[in-house]
Amino acid sequence: MEVWIHQFSFAGKTARAARQIEDWGFDGMLLADSQDLNADIWVELALAAEATETLKLGPGVTNLVTRHPTVTASAITTLQVESGARATLGLGRGDSAVSKIGLGPQPVAEFEAGLKQLQNLLSGETVTLENGTEAAIEWLAGEHSPKVPVMVAATGPKVITVAARQADAIDFTVGAELSRLHWAIAHAREAAGDRDVSLGAFLDIGVSDDPARARDLIRGSTAILARFGAESSSTEGLSEQTREGIEKLDSQYEEAGHGKSESAAALGLSDEFIDRFGVCGTPEQVTPKLKELAGLGLDRIVMVPGSLDADPEAVLESNRLFAEKVIPALKGRP
Repeated sequence: MEVWIHQFSFAGKTARAARQIEDWGFDGMLLADSQDLNADIWVELALAAEATETLKLGPGVTNLVTRHPTVTASAITTLQVESGARATLGLGRGDSAVSKIGLGPQPVAEFEAGLKQLQNLLSGETVTLENGTEAAIEWLAGEHSPKVPVMVAATGPKVITVAARQADAIDFTVGAELSRLHWAIAHAREAAGDRDVSLGAFLDIGVSDDPARARDLIRGSTAILARFGAESSSTEGLSEQTREGIEKLDSQYEEAGHGKSESAAALGLSDEFIDRFGVCGTPEQVTPKLKELAGLGLDRIVMVPGSLDADPEAVLESNRLFAEKVIPALKGRP
């Protein structure tokens, strides 16, 4: 099983962070694409590629609302070539990147159509755009790097179904409740049929010798992933406590507090909710829960390590503990 980490990109810091993440033994790093909240991902991903040798890299996730499919196809293919085939394209319907400019998530049908276009463009094909124009990434014809795999971040059954039909991989954003993740995996496998689709999960993970400190580290980031559940048409697999917590969170959520632990919505999350939805505590507490989740059939987990406004030193220490004590246990290393 691969272990990835999700990061916010900060100008002047991302390359150094990527080197540390590679040294720690993570398999990949994803950068959030939210132009109002962090630095441009394509600049930062290029710098990260130059600073590392084995680390897989990509947006986690970008969208087809603020970035046209042809723009994204050209950008990720450039990263694939410059990184020596280490690129992965994380894609979603749009969260803060679209809401910060007064737009909403892309409708599912439009998302599927754009995903199809993107896959064709990445395969070197010509596509017909909505306005009738034929488009292709023409310079791709001279390249021989492997096609960039496309991963879709998915919460509800409709997007999971689309991802299972069209994407190379699905990374679930349903939280760490065992029964909910089990439902998501089963739904994806049924929708995929004979297609071979890799499965992963974004998980809010905080590690500290002080469990309360670990919980507070992921309070804001837990609010982000948990709110996605309010947009899902299915609550299958959610405990009553988690479902009620998501409903309360949704009623209190304010875009200005997105990803921040001091927001009203994040502060309103109970300790029990964070413990259920996220994965937090000491290394000895975190490891068995992650092993149990991995046992459902995940090919990778993506660690979401801290809130947007979390103390950077505390996040760094959490990541270090995770890398030194949890990753070896997950990978079966001494």
